[in-house]
Amino acid sequence: MADIPQAYAAPGGPVPNPLRVLSLDQLRRRTSVKWRTHPEDVLPLWVAEMDVPLAEPVARALHDAIALGDTGYPAGTGYAEALAEFAGKRWGWDGVAVERTALVPDVMLGAVELLKLVTGPGDAVIVNNPVYPPFYQFVTHLDRRVVEVPLGEDLRIDLAALEEAFHRAAAGGRRAAYLLCSPHNPTGTLHTAEELTAVAALAGRHGVRVVVDEIHAPIVAGGSAFVPYLSVPGAEDGMSLMSASKAWNLAGLKAALAVFGPAAAGDLARLPEEVSHGPSHLGVMAHTVALREGTAWLDALLAGLDANRRLFGDLLARHLPGVSHRPGEATYLAWLDCRALDLGGADPAAFFLERARVALVSGAAFGTGGAGHVRLNLAASPELLTEAVRRMAAALTRRGAE
Repeated sequence: MADIPQAYAAPGGPVPNPLRVLSLDQLRRRTSVKWRTHPEDVLPLWVAEMDVPLAEPVARALHDAIALGDTGYPAGTGYAEALAEFAGKRWGWDGVAVERTALVPDVMLGAVELLKLVTGPGDAVIVNNPVYPPFYQFVTHLDRRVVEVPLGEDLRIDLAALEEAFHRAAAGGRRAAYLLCSPHNPTGTLHTAEELTAVAALAGRHGVRVVVDEIHAPIVAGGSAFVPYLSVPGAEDGMSLMSASKAWNLAGLKAALAVFGPAAAGDLARLPEEVSHGPSHLGVMAHTVALREGTAWLDALLAGLDANRRLFGDLLARHLPGVSHRPGEATYLAWLDCRALDLGGADPAAFFLERARVALVSGAAFGTGGAGHVRLNLAASPELLTEAVRRMAAALTRRGAE
């Protein structure tokens, strides 16, 4: 833990804003995809990795395990028990029944396995575009048909369009599934209890099974509240994928949980046993400790993200008024509409990478309606965010002068 401030090295010590701990020089020593894809003159605000140190309880548990050589296969139900405790305390929801959970390697591989249970080759999987690009990739590789139902102009679920898609997908008795992203990536939309209840009613009416990716569930803006899909009336046959990965920056420590509603117990019984072989023992350990002992760190992170959201909104208004942005209620992602910028037909992500040396994710990867947009990662220091916006504004000024 060399070069990490003492506040993170001492158990029980204060938890400062995790986004303000590591310097850019320290971050550039990392070997993950965020820091190795682009040259060092590029500010990487693209892939979903946070610029934070590990929460101290997680780091300690991993160090202890390495010292013991405790690197075998995962065992027990500790991860599910920790999630159940976290859900009860954080969301007031007691619906995580340990006996109705299954270990899966990660959220997307878990989604694939659940979709196999409720659909067959050629069946429809409905998604709300723009949406997380792997939804398209994994569903297509699974030999299912992606059916897009665009979010409304307000970036919320269009229930009328969703019902029409459900009706068409399930026509003639065909099986169909709805792969819901909640909270929504890339927009940061936090679905309400009313919206999710309406989704469950539509799914029940048309015989569509709901599989929900809730990986961003712990990351909500101040004053907002996450609603688990399985907590709403009518969602009893739903299936959820949950993980500590996004909230505690554990993407390199693979582990997730599939949570089955009470009416989906039969589906759980059909889940192949070997699916649970994929998670890493260290991953399961890290996620379990994060949920049980990492909430003070999470609270510090959420406060830092709230400050970053406010800062970013001010920076856009001051320096990039041509970029439209609706602040998200969840996730640490910002969805930026750059269509009003005069970029000569260039993809805005490509433009800002080449001309501003800022790496963002192209909106085109998020499906129909994503073109002309970019996704930006807010989980960075305020200084890095400020410099990124300054560079982007300067690049636009230079282009205007050409």
